[in-house]
Amino acid sequence: MNDQQIIEAAYADLGRLAEASDAVERTIAALDRGDLRVAEKVDGEWIVHTWVKEAILLYFRLAEVRTMGAGPFEWYDKIPTKTGLADAGVRVVPPGIIRYGAFCEPGVVVMPGYVNIGARVGTGTMVDTWATVGSCAQIGRDVHLSGGVGIGGVLEPPGARPVIIEDGAFIGSRSIVVEGVVVEEGAVLGANTAISASIPIIDVTGAEPVEIRGRVPRNAIIVPGARAKEFAAGVYHLQTPLLIGYRTESTDRKTSLNEALRTFEVEV
Repeated sequence: MNDQQIIEAAYADLGRLAEASDAVERTIAALDRGDLRVAEKVDGEWIVHTWVKEAILLYFRLAEVRTMGAGPFEWYDKIPTKTGLADAGVRVVPPGIIRYGAFCEPGVVVMPGYVNIGARVGTGTMVDTWATVGSCAQIGRDVHLSGGVGIGGVLEPPGARPVIIEDGAFIGSRSIVVEGVVVEEGAVLGANTAISASIPIIDVTGAEPVEIRGRVPRNAIIVPGARAKEFAAGVYHLQTPLLIGYRTESTDRKTSLNEALRTFEVEV
């Protein structure tokens, strides 16, 4: 059997976990090198490699908690931090952390933030101060995750799509994206915007509101909003993100972003 078959068999029957140990180790090492990824875009659709997520879950079972450290810092955990950052061309500012089993392409900058196992971050992307990239999240190239952004991790069920932030997206300060949402290429989330698969985004650019779930459209500008809902105790306003416009096409993405933020008065 190949590694995928061994891992799938062990995940279905934990009694076979020990015999899958080498296959799991090879899979996590391949994730760490960037040779494998949890999800990838094929013919315009995001495909989840379920067996790779199963390998991560089995790795948690196989790994032992131990003390590890770097200089004056100490951790007590199952999974070590990523090494070889200089050779990889990845800048990490103390006390930023990239966990083993995550992959960052050359040119990624991680301020004092966190990138979890199974995640992948594309070149030119900034993970700003106290931003977190959850397990298995897929972050594209030239993305900015502003200060305090929370990109949710999705490990279980293994077949569930992770959070995906496509190329050129801008995620404003203190925003969160969870539940396997796809933020499509070039989209902008204003500060404090919360996006989940269960909360609709309301497109207010037309004559009638249109609900969108599970994705942020390409080049869309999203800001925090609210809508009234009637309860037995009265009418209250629930948080609802609003789609208020779109970035203009431009060969200079930074110029396009600045114009969008000024035009729509988006806080970042």
